[in-house]
Amino acid sequence: MSLEELYRYLRWRMDPEDERAVERFRRIVKFFESLPDLPGGGRVLDICAGTGIAGAAVAKATGAKLLTVLDARREDLEKVSAWVDIAEIGPDVRKVIGDARNVAELVGKHDIAVLWGLTMPHFDPFDAVKLFAGVASILSDNGVFLIEETDRVYGILYRIGYKDMLIEAKGGDYTLISLHEGYNIMRGMFRRTYYKLPGFDKVAEQEFRLWDIASQLAIGSVFFREWRLIGREEHGVVGVSDVLYFRGPRKDVAKAVLGDK
Repeated sequence: MSLEELYRYLRWRMDPEDERAVERFRRIVKFFESLPDLPGGGRVLDICAGTGIAGAAVAKATGAKLLTVLDARREDLEKVSAWVDIAEIGPDVRKVIGDARNVAELVGKHDIAVLWGLTMPHFDPFDAVKLFAGVASILSDNGVFLIEETDRVYGILYRIGYKDMLIEAKGGDYTLISLHEGYNIMRGMFRRTYYKLPGFDKVAEQEFRLWDIASQLAIGSVFFREWRLIGREEHGVVGVSDVLYFRGPRKDVAKAVLGDK
């Protein structure tokens, strides 16, 4: 069963018809406007874009001339034009349906890349290396890669504790739960199965990794000359999590890694 099937029930606030999502969009724009050194008037790539809410926010904050949205879910990508209208901007928009791990093969050169919405759990450590290498390979020499993330080792494993059963979401007529099914020690991935109540209808099986911040910064430090964490307390924008900032891709390293794949 597909990720697209799961996201029909497990929804982020990214639908442009949802006023709460529009407020989230405004806050994301505020965050990007607070960064003084983002390339202006350039090319923005939104990876695992969903509806393109974050990509449109970057494009508005930087006056981008091109916005590329990459996601495996066609249905969500169709909504990016609504975000462009809400932002009152006019970049060229390119929709790319595909796997983020293959970003180097799917898009051309960009100046800013974003991976927004706490998306890293979809990638195991080997996927993450390929993702970072791919992004580094397509960014301009002074390009920037921004990832919105949180530390799940501290936030989940330490503060809460891993749960065999979780209520993941509630809709008007359903509750979505997930059950622990196993752990892949070679890939560092937990496996969970999702069910819809009432009826206990199986929705999807998915694997995910409980990433910490330090590991992601360490991988990024291999592929970028500059790297740092912009914590919630530092940026102060409600509704935006911790942000990992990478600048200046090491293209020789990226090329060597991608050449081995």
